[in-house]
Amino acid sequence: MKRPQSSVLLVEDDPDQALIVSGFLSRLGFAVVSASDAEEAIGLLEEDRPELMLSDINLPAMSGIELLSTIRPRYPDLAIVMMTAFSSIDQAVSCIRIGADDYVTKPLHLLDLQGRIERALESRATKTRLQQLESQVRDRHHFDRIIGQSSAMQRVFHIIERAAPSSATVLISGRTGTGKELVARALHYHSRRASKPFVDINCGALPEHLVASELFGHQKGAFTGATEMKKGLLETAEGGTLFLDEVQSLKPDLQTMLLRALQERTIRRVGGRENIEVDVRIVAATNKDITEAVRRGEFREDLYYRLNVVTVYLPELRERKEDIPLLIESFLKELAPDGVACHFSSEALRTMQNYGWPGNVRELRNAVECALTIGRPPTLGIEDLPPHITGLTKVGGAERTGGPRTLDDVERVHILRILEELNQNHTRAAEVLGIDRRTLYRKLDKYKIEYSE
Repeated sequence: MKRPQSSVLLVEDDPDQALIVSGFLSRLGFAVVSASDAEEAIGLLEEDRPELMLSDINLPAMSGIELLSTIRPRYPDLAIVMMTAFSSIDQAVSCIRIGADDYVTKPLHLLDLQGRIERALESRATKTRLQQLESQVRDRHHFDRIIGQSSAMQRVFHIIERAAPSSATVLISGRTGTGKELVARALHYHSRRASKPFVDINCGALPEHLVASELFGHQKGAFTGATEMKKGLLETAEGGTLFLDEVQSLKPDLQTMLLRALQERTIRRVGGRENIEVDVRIVAATNKDITEAVRRGEFREDLYYRLNVVTVYLPELRERKEDIPLLIESFLKELAPDGVACHFSSEALRTMQNYGWPGNVRELRNAVECALTIGRPPTLGIEDLPPHITGLTKVGGAERTGGPRTLDDVERVHILRILEELNQNHTRAAEVLGIDRRTLYRKLDKYKIEYSE
């Protein structure tokens, strides 16, 4: 089998032997470059990048074994065949351990040499293809710590890959626990700004006056308690990325200040008069329907369009249930004790697949951690899951240790749990249950569950 596209580096200090071998390989269709010692071989590897190196073990100065040890980490895809005298088989075996693909003994039998070279090239090509396939599978199902094989998550990965290298502002939307901060960090760390700061702020977690100070900084004496000048997060994130979580919570005056910063690339500290230039990429996130806030006049339309250059929608876990086994496997590897391979029973897996996960990926991770904490690895059962997931919970003050007995019991327990988790938000509960509000109210009446419209 001839390989006209393949090139071989021959490392042989015996000129006569080198001439014989190089002539034979050339006749087979290989492009051959020759080196008489290890130092010359290292230089040729850097220049020519051959597909295979055929090297004698006994070389002057640096031996073939030392050459192999030096180049194998640098060139993992290079096929390597070592040549040795029959009396030095132990050395050849050492070469295999270090990373050679094969060895051939001297005096050389040229047909045997041909076969070993071709097998080494084929073996190395197969390993490379397998590594590429494994890498593609990992990349397809994982993006940093974001995990998913569903079509919805593949769309998310695609947008991150395309948007990350740009400077475009990104708006991430999704319910609580879907992984919005993970997406923001992936956008940052796959961008040209990766070496600069990633700074985040939850706009809904601080009082209004503190949000202004946190974002834009303040001058000494700007307000009571401002005893010294403080840089804001927009300055702290200079050259990097500022992640604004729950951006819909910003009050109108802060929306105006943020819009000005985005338009003019300058900020003014609270109590300050000087405009300060900033170079920051903004990534914002919301767990609400921000377009509805725009329609109601609660969120500036011009700011919305400034933030919504690229949109990333993170689906709820119930919308991508095919990702649940993959996520569970990842969390088990992350959270299980070192050296312990854990798994869930089929009944526990089925229960998790059928559960609605209103808390999304975050709730699933917590459930896995709970099972690992109270269960007995390696097999985790349904009894190790949180009670609200299995239905083994208190209903109306009485504990159902044996679980619901009838279909009506199951439905009543499930509705009560969803309402409790969503703070009696009937609209959201109906969405999670997959029914309309009118149907929900009929079921509340049927099961004599008190509610207020």
